Amino acid sequence: MALPVLRSCCARPPTLLTRILRPERSVLVRPANRNLTPVPPVLSSGRLFSSHRDGESKKQTQKVVVVGIPNPFIWFRTRIYYFLIRAYFDKEFNIEEFTDGAKQAFSHVSQLLSRSQFEALDGLVAKDLIGKLEEKCNNLPPGHREALSAEPDEIMYTTPGDVGIYYDDSGKNSRKFVSILMRFWYLTSAKLPEDSLEGTRVFQVAIGGEGEAETKRLLTANYEFQREFTKGVPPDWTITRIEHSKLLD
Repeated sequence: MALPVLRSCCARPPTLLTRILRPERSVLVRPANRNLTPVPPVLSSGRLFSSHRDGESKKQTQKVVVVGIPNPFIWFRTRIYYFLIRAYFDKEFNIEEFTDGAKQAFSHVSQLLSRSQFEALDGLVAKDLIGKLEEKCNNLPPGHREALSAEPDEIMYTTPGDVGIYYDDSGKNSRKFVSILMRFWYLTSAKLPEDSLEGTRVFQVAIGGEGEAETKRLLTANYEFQREFTKGVPPDWTITRIEHSKLLD
């Protein structure tokens, strides 16, 4: 699937991650309600029924319903940070668009980790983090490596977590940074030992007719995205932190 093209005045071609996180507004379809706050979601399973006009028997499917519980303090604090980013760093910053791009980036990078394609992480993940990820992933059992991969349609919930704005005055020139921690909840059908992921939720998802159910686990992951806003620095977002709970901490 072709990725949207980045709007950029920078002479250097944008990286893949930058193109994902800074898509063209004209190609985005925004959901009606994005006022979800960075709190753990409440999940439950619900059934949907459908029938075909040609008289085929009804098929039963299941889906996971996610309900966010707002935290007024966190909601207000993050909105202040979003305002400051637009006012002092990037007037076109939009958290809804950023969240859409972060979701695509998370899916792409998690699949690279699952396939042990560490060289492909260059330009997407901080260089000092790639070596640590390779060491951790190489020590994982095959089932755990498979569980790192998050397909786009298996991501159940995405929400911003911590937002940080900070300066580095240690050098000759002051450097400015923005970091946004994104939290993801996703389903996986990877075969995992029952006692290896204690505390994770297990769902029975119907994939066809009655009796054809697949067991999936709900896993969580934290990815931190960082961009330097110092004058003359390319507008690239880089992943500086990756955590897959119970798998890659």
